[in-house]
Amino acid sequence: MFTGSRTEWDDAVLPFQLDGADVRGRVARLGETLDSVLARHDYPSAIESLIAEAAILTALIGQTIKLRWKLSLQVRGTGPVRLIATDNYAPTEKGEPARLRAYASFDEAGIEVEGPGFPQIGEGYFAILIDQGDGTTPYQGVTPLAGGSLATCAETFFAQSEQLPSRFVLAHGRSRIPGEIERWRAGGIMIQHMPKASPSAAADRPYDADPLAATDILNGDDAENWRRVNVLLDTVDEMELIGPHVGSSNLLVRLFHQEGPRVFPVQPVRFGCTCSADRVRSSLSIYSARDIGHMTTDQGLVTADCQFCGSHYEFDPKTLGFEANPEVTGDD
Repeated sequence: MFTGSRTEWDDAVLPFQLDGADVRGRVARLGETLDSVLARHDYPSAIESLIAEAAILTALIGQTIKLRWKLSLQVRGTGPVRLIATDNYAPTEKGEPARLRAYASFDEAGIEVEGPGFPQIGEGYFAILIDQGDGTTPYQGVTPLAGGSLATCAETFFAQSEQLPSRFVLAHGRSRIPGEIERWRAGGIMIQHMPKASPSAAADRPYDADPLAATDILNGDDAENWRRVNVLLDTVDEMELIGPHVGSSNLLVRLFHQEGPRVFPVQPVRFGCTCSADRVRSSLSIYSARDIGHMTTDQGLVTADCQFCGSHYEFDPKTLGFEANPEVTGDD
């Protein structure tokens, strides 16, 4: 458990660059945003921890891409933790916050509530999906689960799929401010080496090959720069990442002052869900009247719940399905 107060750096991502080492990175902290994500479901502690780790990862990764719409992170496994899914939506207007949401699907009977979360995912894959909106082709990158944490899975993803040596250091936990209720906080630092690596490093590698390491991609001065920055990053502690007492820019100066850290505008992050009655209705439009009949409750309604925010929707079955659309059926 962490103690402290909210700071101006809560629910924000600070981009930075280390000019002396050709390394870029992000510092992210989530407070009320993470609390809002987790408050919508009664998750056991093992699931809460996995979602907290996935959420801070998504906030960090989402801000490294010139995102026009949505970046999603998905973790699927064969164990009692079946799915962890997050979405990061880019701001629609300059100055607006990015929006983050997350949820998990799991076997309630099989989950070890107080046990570590990652081993309960089992075998599976780690995927990043990028949707830049209408008129574009979505991107999907997939790598096997590896390394014992979601952070190491993300490092493997960037090394193997993007040829970018990357490092993630994360912390999360419950925080109690004197006189207030217990809340969730999470923080993390992401670093990536800037130069493009040779595409031959991962050419023709099978899906289940051993994960690439930075030494497989970098050499010479690049390798030494990367090693030095990682040694400095190893000195960070959980309280600095969670951040009640140390601002993000001060943390960068403390860690990397010899590397010439340069910071860029802060990107705020908030909880946000895109579900709506119109979107749910649209998703149900692919079904026939017979299918809609099977979905109709004894009360004569078709119901749907958003897995991310828990919103509940009810519809008249006569308004749903492609057979309810005169343009499709040809009815007047």
